[in-house]
Amino acid sequence: MTDTKEEIKKKLSTSHEITWCPGCNGFMILESMKRVLAELIGEGTKQEDIAIVTGIGCHAKIFDYLNVSGFYSLHGRSIPIGMGMKLGNPNLNVIALTGDGDTYSEGMEHFIHAGRFNCDMTLIVQDNQTFALTTGQPTPTTQEGYKSKIEPQGEHNIPLNPIKLALASGATFIARAYSLDIENTARIFKEAIKHKGFSFVEVVQPCLQFNTEIKEVGKLTYKTEDNGDNMDKAMQLASEWNYNSKTGKIPIGIIYEE
Repeated sequence: MTDTKEEIKKKLSTSHEITWCPGCNGFMILESMKRVLAELIGEGTKQEDIAIVTGIGCHAKIFDYLNVSGFYSLHGRSIPIGMGMKLGNPNLNVIALTGDGDTYSEGMEHFIHAGRFNCDMTLIVQDNQTFALTTGQPTPTTQEGYKSKIEPQGEHNIPLNPIKLALASGATFIARAYSLDIENTARIFKEAIKHKGFSFVEVVQPCLQFNTEIKEVGKLTYKTEDNGDNMDKAMQLASEWNYNSKTGKIPIGIIYEE
């Protein structure tokens, strides 16, 4: 007798206590991930053929709560570890779950070259625009003016645009999701995992504890029609938000796919 989706989801859960802050958007991302993995397993993917790699940060806790194989890597090193896992066992569905500080700061060089190499793996970046695990330092996507213990007068650097960077690097699947939209996030995750090549999904994840200036950023999001390989359209979508908290619209969906 075949397990139902809900039964598979239960088997994907672990007994570890969830230690995210109460109300953290990580709970929604965890639910989205459980849904898509349950769907994939229900469609025939073997649970032992799913492997997760994480970096260091609040995002990494998700590995404790998913009953799949994987690896905790060093800060910023999830991508090369994931590439090694895929090279070692091409049958694996490798998913790197990382954060914005982890990927765009310590791991920036790996992010760029992963796009160039087009390794068949999925990178999901939980972007809350802050180093939350170490209590609120700015990351490369933190909005201008954000005040922290290391920049009490406010962040003066312009935030980078990872979507544009991924396009320039040659990634063949680029998407953005919004953490509170569980159903659409799961849909995007599934398309990313099924894509043959390097898939990059950025999840807009407001931080409720440290970078509270962006807690209302969800009001700027809107669902866009999924784009194929129209690079001009992709660049247009990527340019709509400059990662400053109150500027522009934030398109949610598949921004580019070869």
